[in-house]
Amino acid sequence: MNWLERLFEAQLTIGSSHILWREIIGNAFGFASAIGGMRRRVWAWPVGIIGNVLLFTVFFGVAFTNPQNQTLYGQAGRQVFFILTSVYGWWRWQQHRNARGGDEHAITPRWATMRERAAYVGVWVAGVVIGQWLFATIGTNWPAPRWYFWCDAWIFVGSMLATYAMARGWNDFWLMWIAVDLVGVPLLWHSKFYPSAILYAVYGALVLYGFTVWLKASREEKDPQPELTEAIS
Repeated sequence: MNWLERLFEAQLTIGSSHILWREIIGNAFGFASAIGGMRRRVWAWPVGIIGNVLLFTVFFGVAFTNPQNQTLYGQAGRQVFFILTSVYGWWRWQQHRNARGGDEHAITPRWATMRERAAYVGVWVAGVVIGQWLFATIGTNWPAPRWYFWCDAWIFVGSMLATYAMARGWNDFWLMWIAVDLVGVPLLWHSKFYPSAILYAVYGALVLYGFTVWLKASREEKDPQPELTEAIS
């Protein structure tokens, strides 16, 4: 088990900063998953799950050591929900892909309806209010200011909704990720999780490009199995 422990605790040292290889590799899987999602490939979901598992061990510092000696409950908790939502997305995209006769594109993107949009905005607002209270009640192992819990709740809830929206094939999910990144990148950098902060900054550029790709597809493509969307909604 010694070699497994050494592998688990392996770090990259840059100047005075120590970065877990788990964080780097986990983010690499996350970036690959984002590219797969942009290209509407089913494999994006299982690849993302691997990254989520690795990143959970990075952010849940209360149980797994990390160089920052911090636990980001929102960041750790969302990895768990990422996995659960990704299982749903994996199943949903696979169903669509099978119905399309093995088409390389699993789904045809579309905008959320006004009713769907009102629902996710309402959940986001309510979730942030409840989430910040819950995170503040749990506390951290360091004297975190109140704004930290609001930011963590915003990232937590927004990430869940963005992943769900991706599973549904809504163009909105790209815009939701931009809203998450605007808060997530500064928070991660402030907390010294530099690989994650840099990845999310780079991911922001990918999100903007991915949005244009999905928007174009939603305008030019027609869903060959529209009845399936209703059947598995």
